[in-house]
Amino acid sequence: MPCEAQPRFLVLYGSQKGQAQSIAEGIAEEAQDHGLGAELSCLSENEKYNLEKENAPVVFILSTTGDGEPPDNALQFVKRIKKKTLSTDHYKHLCYALLALGDTNYANFCNCGKTVERRLQELGATQFYAAGYADDGVGLEVVLDPWLEGLWKAIKGALSIMASDSKGESRDLPKETPDSQISDVKLDLLSLSDEQNCKSLTASVDSDSKYAPVASSSASAAKNSDSNLRATSPGSRGTDSVSASALQTQAGAAEVPHVALAASLTCSLPPLSECALNVPALPPPYLDVSLQDVGTIEQIVEQPNKESLHEVPVNRAVHLTSGESVKPALLLELDISAQPMIAYKPGDSFDVFCPNRATEVEEMLHRLGLHDQRNCHVHVSLKKDHKKRGAQVPPYIPQSISLQYLFTWCLEIRSVPKKAFLRALVEHTADGVQRRRLQELCSKQGAADYNLYMRDPGLGVSELLAAFPSCSPPLSLLIEHVPRLQPRPYSAASSCLKHPGKLHFVFNVVEFPACFGRPAGRRGLCTGWLFDLINRGLVFPERVERSGSPALPKIHVSLRPNCSFRPPSDLSLPFIMVGPGTGVAPFIGFLQQRERERQANPEAAFGETWLFFGCRHRDGDYLFREELEGFVTSGVLNHLKVCFSRDDPEQEEQKEVATSVARPRYVQHNLLLNSRDVTEILLKRNGYLYVCGDAKNMAKDVNDTLMEMVRAELQVDQLEAMKRLAGLREEKRYLQDIWG
Repeated sequence: MPCEAQPRFLVLYGSQKGQAQSIAEGIAEEAQDHGLGAELSCLSENEKYNLEKENAPVVFILSTTGDGEPPDNALQFVKRIKKKTLSTDHYKHLCYALLALGDTNYANFCNCGKTVERRLQELGATQFYAAGYADDGVGLEVVLDPWLEGLWKAIKGALSIMASDSKGESRDLPKETPDSQISDVKLDLLSLSDEQNCKSLTASVDSDSKYAPVASSSASAAKNSDSNLRATSPGSRGTDSVSASALQTQAGAAEVPHVALAASLTCSLPPLSECALNVPALPPPYLDVSLQDVGTIEQIVEQPNKESLHEVPVNRAVHLTSGESVKPALLLELDISAQPMIAYKPGDSFDVFCPNRATEVEEMLHRLGLHDQRNCHVHVSLKKDHKKRGAQVPPYIPQSISLQYLFTWCLEIRSVPKKAFLRALVEHTADGVQRRRLQELCSKQGAADYNLYMRDPGLGVSELLAAFPSCSPPLSLLIEHVPRLQPRPYSAASSCLKHPGKLHFVFNVVEFPACFGRPAGRRGLCTGWLFDLINRGLVFPERVERSGSPALPKIHVSLRPNCSFRPPSDLSLPFIMVGPGTGVAPFIGFLQQRERERQANPEAAFGETWLFFGCRHRDGDYLFREELEGFVTSGVLNHLKVCFSRDDPEQEEQKEVATSVARPRYVQHNLLLNSRDVTEILLKRNGYLYVCGDAKNMAKDVNDTLMEMVRAELQVDQLEAMKRLAGLREEKRYLQDIWG
């Protein structure tokens, strides 16, 4: 008898860095376990789907990028559905569910998903499952896990009702909601005998030690734990479940002193160490990787995506800060005179492509036991019998590269391992205690530990493998799960009208402190690399450049045009810039542009300009001080409002005092002092507001202050003030260029 066709549904994703795509692929893979057939497509693949005629449920997985913009591969789809010519019943036949990914550190949280959801409803589509808004600021899994758990019931319910509808019965789709109270699957206990527990804990702990040492269990314990790891509910295929007894010490045992264990990356405490676990389903392997010893192979000198990359020399480097109490800030000048394709404008940004640090690549190769094969040719292909939907060889891995090149230029080895990766690593971990801990870290119950010990400190792949020495993953597993090495974006800090053939940008040298799992501090990947590259030829402001200095190196860059974060096209409109620290960078370009425009059009009427700048010390990190004061003198900048958060120690200690009155410490305090002028420009004079800098604190504080200013000036409630600010965003007159 012919097999009955599985009920089908459609999964569509828009993804900028691969997160939404990975989730969509996971849904498509798991569908078969639920007796369903999933058709997976990227929103840019128009030839693969047709929503105008789609009669099956559709699941959208959408991320947000930039200042609330759709990802590149969803941009055209969003434009299509926003056409005003579409009727209100255009999608009346469509039923959908939507998961949006975002980060509450940024103002337009999940904006792409919200835009699509709102527009689908305006066009008559029916939502069969409540939308999920996953926040990367606190951990996507907080929303993602329960949303995925409830999705399958909702899809089957929608399919059932749609089938009844096709038979002429009335259609009334109930909207399912994620169920966060799904009961755990019961499992046999994973037990280590008391005798083994005692033998595994031999080190004493100092009373002031922050982290207790965690001993490995014996080989027999590992063997026992493997044999006892078995599910009692084989029907549950979406997730695997595990339970274990905690490692315990006998207070009365003479050979082992009683110690108080502290939880850490490698050690858990009750109740987590004793509870049953819901862990992700094991991701199916899909890549075959082989190494071919071809002697000394020719290394690739071009970077991936070389068609959009430009190799440019560093013309000049300037140290903008002084003193040890401030973060080093540097300005680099790139010579782009030979690159006519880099036609940037003030407000644009560009990507810098940097390699992983050589020492970290060496450590990774040694850890994997592949250092002696670092010059071998890497051949990556799909497994013939793989079960991954939409599997492909990663397109960012070129042909004919060495293993060392792979880890240097292709893989983001500092990326925090995702839970699916941790789940896969369990299968390659020999020690039973370490296996259990990896299971905890990737489980639903271990979400808090995952955030605390991995996500928040930003521990990377090499640091994880160092913490779990019995884990020996194959190379193919890393290529499957370690994401692409991403370029780092920087704002242009110049105008080509003032500096033809040149491009300036500014950066702080980022420092990550030591923590458990990372014994030594480290610099940011790109900022540390740039600092090391130009350190020898670094020009300090107080020194005269010597003619015989060695040539500075070249770097690879790619332009990222920003069509919205630009000065007003109408020169008569006023605009306000808020940019503390290196956030002032794009506004230097704005003002240089305005300076040249004034010179070219002396009779024109130019709008009022304001800049709110802040830093720690007037004499330490007041970036571009001379240039900014020169703009004020020439009339290019009408109002320069500066503040210094650390110059008055007594004031800093008085944290409860309203610092916005006597001496402002932060940019939002100066905004509040100039509330009437700022609100008049924005609400009555059609002006613009630009904010650049830190998303986590500054941008939120500025937004909260603006809301209070609007509320007070207009004498309205908070909700109305929020609507006014939202209106400014919609009109593209409140714009942000912020980073986490």
